Amino acid sequence: MMDLEDKRQLSPILKGCKRGEGSAQKELYKVLFRYGMSICLKFSKNEEEAKEIVNDGFMKIFTKLNLYDSGHSFKSWARRVFINASIDYYRKNHKYSNVIDIAEAPVSMVSVAAPENLEREDILKMVQQLPPSYRLVFTLYIVEGYKHHEIAEMLDISIGASKSNLSKAREKLRGMLQSENNHYNEKFG
Repeated sequence: MMDLEDKRQLSPILKGCKRGEGSAQKELYKVLFRYGMSICLKFSKNEEEAKEIVNDGFMKIFTKLNLYDSGHSFKSWARRVFINASIDYYRKNHKYSNVIDIAEAPVSMVSVAAPENLEREDILKMVQQLPPSYRLVFTLYIVEGYKHHEIAEMLDISIGASKSNLSKAREKLRGMLQSENNHYNEKFG
């Protein structure tokens, strides 16, 4: 497996992609696909949707590779492309579903501890069950570390809507965790 930070290995592939060489594009796809999927799965409701977003991301990478500054990390640039592809997919398919302003959001102070047996894949599946707008804001804020004002600007929503969607996402995840806790306790006492 090629290291995406190794410029010596990556440089000839990127040069070939810039020249439109199919073999270089195929090689970059093989090298970058798993990384792209790991990002897009966090934003999507399932693997099929993530693959669609990854492919959209590759189209952007191949058509905008001339915008990549070789003095910077290609891995970071590609990450940003995949995040943007996820946001574009959301805008195209889900923009106005479940968006409410913070003033309308109920406040929930329920605290639920995650079961000890909960795996990373289980948490990802819970996040994937969130409505698209909640999932997108949750992932941008919690996983990617963006601030509410940045999310609001990227998604063309108010800061209050970003905060509300995060609040609702957390509330729904708490409910899922509570349900998982109850199931675990019933099964194992």
